[in-house]
Amino acid sequence: MAESGAFPFLSVNFAISADGKISSTARRPSGWTSAADHQRLKDLRQDADALLVGRGTLEADRMTMTAPGNPWRCVVSRTGKFDPAHPLFHTSGGPIHLLGTEAAPAAITGATAHTGTLTSFLQELSAAGIRHVHCEGGGSLVRELAALDAIEMIHLTWAGHTLFGGQAAPTLTGVPGDFLPASRPYELVDFQPQSGTGECFLSYRRQRS
Repeated sequence: MAESGAFPFLSVNFAISADGKISSTARRPSGWTSAADHQRLKDLRQDADALLVGRGTLEADRMTMTAPGNPWRCVVSRTGKFDPAHPLFHTSGGPIHLLGTEAAPAAITGATAHTGTLTSFLQELSAAGIRHVHCEGGGSLVRELAALDAIEMIHLTWAGHTLFGGQAAPTLTGVPGDFLPASRPYELVDFQPQSGTGECFLSYRRQRS
């Protein structure tokens, strides 16, 4: 396992339901939270040198991953299969980097393909001068990042107005399964209730000895 210092500073941002789910069992796309949460998503992107998502999240939300400053747009897929007709590849913005962890991505015009582990990819980003990577899902990808102990900041919008329920509804670290290799302690550093929305913005920083 790589030392976290070999990685860029990595933050994640999610909306979670009152019962800790990030989506319904039907993998309902984003859009179920308030306009204030959508603005927060945009605000958090502004500090990032690179945005990171899993292919499933990219496709479910039809993301283009655009932001001021044109951060790198990085997408992870086990199979390396990407749809060249996806809006990501037809929207101007930062450089597009595709990672296939089990198979090499096919060539897509305007995108750079990588093959290897998530660890090696994060190390590549760091070597390329990327200082801050901001991940927006999904839960399976965040689970892998947490297993690597790579997550320094967690930003959550707790949406108390919605219950999803269900054993198959994914959480911050994906569908409930095995424990992480070890607990990851975080400190609450920001708490902002949003009047009239039933939501609260929370930020946690990794505690390291």
